[in-house]
Amino acid sequence: MNSTATLCRLEDIPDGEARGFDPAGVGRDTLFIVRQGQGLHGWYDRCPHEGDTPLPWRRHGYLNKKRTRIVCFAHGAQFEIASGMCILGPCLGERLDPVQLVIHPDGEVVMMAVPPMPAAPCPGPGSDMRCKNV
Repeated sequence: MNSTATLCRLEDIPDGEARGFDPAGVGRDTLFIVRQGQGLHGWYDRCPHEGDTPLPWRRHGYLNKKRTRIVCFAHGAQFEIASGMCILGPCLGERLDPVQLVIHPDGEVVMMAVPPMPAAPCPGPGSDMRCKNV
């Protein structure tokens, strides 16, 4: 059974910024949202290179200086904001786990509490396919 969690209002996240959230009350941000214009991209706060390693070096510090990529400050991995794809670093070709979000007409941002998809199985030896999350 799916449940929802209200996280914030759209205007609470400035355009071009990221914000972390702790909807389960575990004492640290477990997901984050990046705003681009009127659109939002939600991701679970864990690097695919090292399972539960949080991405930011400080609270809400998910983006590079130019605010064009998500960065794992533990490993230096860089991810596209819209796709979550790692484009530089030790997890090249892997993706962040997405968070399903809904923006209501009144601006309320709601998380659809659906567990992230498991990683796709890696191809066998000798395959020219890359192992990555889909």
